[in-house]
Amino acid sequence: MKLILASASPRRREILTTLGVPFEVRCAEADESCELSDPAARVEAIATRKCDAMYEILLSEGMPAHDPDTVVLACDTLVTLDGTFLGKPADEADARRMMRALSGRTHTVASGIAIRAGGRIVTAHELTGVTFAPMTEADVDAYIATGESFGKAGAYAIQGHAARFIRGIEGDYFNVVGLPVHRLFETMEREFGIRL
Repeated sequence: MKLILASASPRRREILTTLGVPFEVRCAEADESCELSDPAARVEAIATRKCDAMYEILLSEGMPAHDPDTVVLACDTLVTLDGTFLGKPADEADARRMMRALSGRTHTVASGIAIRAGGRIVTAHELTGVTFAPMTEADVDAYIATGESFGKAGAYAIQGHAARFIRGIEGDYFNVVGLPVHRLFETMEREFGIRL
């Protein structure tokens, strides 16, 4: 079995590598816009688009349709606070706005996975609550200065410098990093009979 991780995220690569899962990284462009307001449905829909885009590339390269030996995994993660989606910050001012909003509050991290194998696609998601301690303006400035905010949903990395501001989490830690590990392993085994 060959696992294709359709993601440019270094965090997802690190998690799979740490777990000893063999995989190959391939990326495909996919439309990440979405009108769905439910976070779980939204991340599953976007992960499915990414998975389908990668699958189409593999077919164009000569992979047989419904190849039982190739598994494509795509993911999407977003942060929601009071019903508002916090994606990747556009610039420093946007990152600062997000950090101020998260300060002293609890938000939800939603990650969706889409797995395509043997002609079937299966989706799943995980929701994790994260509570930030209150942050002063100096805290926000210092965190933004690390550069960690950029390229990350919600403008922070729980596994990095932001860890000092995390008062608690409810749910899967790895989901906040970007890959819901337990949900992935459980879904692969239940739906496809594959033990990673």
